[in-house]
Amino acid sequence: MNLHGKVAFISGGARGIGAAAALMLARQGAKVAVNYILDADSAQAIVDRIRNAGGEAELARADVRDPEQVNKAVSHIHATLGDIDILVNNAHMSFVMKPLMEMHWEEFVQKLNDEMKTAFTLTQAILPGMIARKYGRIIYISSNAADTPLPYMAAHGSAKAALNAFAKYVALECSPYGVTANVVSPGLVQTDASSDTPETIKQQVAAMTPLQRVAMPDDVSGAIAFLASEESRFLTGTCTNVNGGINMA
Repeated sequence: MNLHGKVAFISGGARGIGAAAALMLARQGAKVAVNYILDADSAQAIVDRIRNAGGEAELARADVRDPEQVNKAVSHIHATLGDIDILVNNAHMSFVMKPLMEMHWEEFVQKLNDEMKTAFTLTQAILPGMIARKYGRIIYISSNAADTPLPYMAAHGSAKAALNAFAKYVALECSPYGVTANVVSPGLVQTDASSDTPETIKQQVAAMTPLQRVAMPDDVSGAIAFLASEESRFLTGTCTNVNGGINMA
């Protein structure tokens, strides 16, 4: 895979899957915009690692739910790295973990609103440029919880299921312009976002997984890099499960 000269915008690029994707795409030759909102030190560390390895990277600070902040960040990337060819919609949106019958509507809808507003805002900000150049790769990071119900994950799983559907509509509408839109759907991954998951649950997931372990961010970044590459040019509207083989049937 060769991404030389391509520009990638990775939301939530300071940690976890986003950081792994930023480093992977940079190794393939892409110029990388590392988006963050609060953790400036971690984001700068990823930028520094890319630059120290001979690559190009820039910080892109923005709350990706806010169109004004996103447009400002995109303008900065256009000025420093160039037109954006690859969007990795990855930023983690927090959610309430509790049984559905104990959840208030406001708690449930918060995750739905945040997840979809992020995808909608980033897509609307970056897609027009891709359409104008008749080239683009959009990768939405989902979760197996969209397909397999898990305890206390109703808000998260429902939001990710909506994201999966949204990606198909983006694929349908932008395919005539040479832009693909696909989903990467990991199982449980060892990240800061999953740090509150009890160790007993992680052990249970590992035991259920044919590969016998919980994923690390680097296990997911390869799938992202493939979908960002020219080799994936005839794939759009797909969902790739990166879960170690759970529910292979």
